[in-house]
Amino acid sequence: MHRPPATAPHGDSRRVRRVWHRVLASALASLCLTGPANAADYTALPGGTLLSVLAGDADRNPTPVAAFAMRTTPVTRAEFAAFLRTHPQWRPDQVVQVFADRTYLQDWSDPGGAGQALAQSPVTHVSWFAAQAFCEAEGARLPSWLEWEYAAAADATRTDARSDPQWLAKILGWYARPANTALPAVGGAANVYGVRDLHGLVWEWVDDFNALLVNPDSRSQEDADKLKFCGAGAINLKDRENYAVLMRIALLSSLDATASTSSLGFRCVRVASP
Repeated sequence: MHRPPATAPHGDSRRVRRVWHRVLASALASLCLTGPANAADYTALPGGTLLSVLAGDADRNPTPVAAFAMRTTPVTRAEFAAFLRTHPQWRPDQVVQVFADRTYLQDWSDPGGAGQALAQSPVTHVSWFAAQAFCEAEGARLPSWLEWEYAAAADATRTDARSDPQWLAKILGWYARPANTALPAVGGAANVYGVRDLHGLVWEWVDDFNALLVNPDSRSQEDADKLKFCGAGAINLKDRENYAVLMRIALLSSLDATASTSSLGFRCVRVASP
């Protein structure tokens, strides 16, 4: 069963860590001088509004989402291998430790190759820093949580299928399947926007992963520990029946930017073309 890893430390350091991550991320642009060899397939998503699961009691109105373009599938191992060839500083045998933990790309037998059998599977065991660097290299960035949630709310015919219990149950079924087999290739059924594999394949990094739950400065004065741990953050989340999305929030909020897991990948977004 897919379960989030043990939580990372929380506390007053979270705000400092967010700032530090942004400072380090800004330095990544200088490390990304050329892009991956393959042209990625992006699809445009129109602007709209979304009542996010993160909406609190004081914010029950839908949040505007500006138009953007999203990769139709998660980044594959082959695409990430092409990135490593042009950016060898991100190879697992060369990456700076401040940008990746010890499990970074640990399933790659060749530090510079993806392995032919799994070339079209989504890349995993990749840190937030490495994912952001990849996106920067192709003139893109990681999606915000709101952008990811907006795209992931759609099914094949509806822009927001979250009120459909059968659709939610189908998504939740993925989390009950064993996670000890090789990941299949990307390219599942497309939603109404033409985006694939948002559910049922891997978890995905978002740009603001460490700002999803209420931070210690916003905790109730009546109970200083109420939202100290990521699991308790679900207390203030709006759509408590959407367990699959809530599990993603709990996972992402438990991670550090250097972390990597066997079921965590990513995709990129760009500013929508006029």
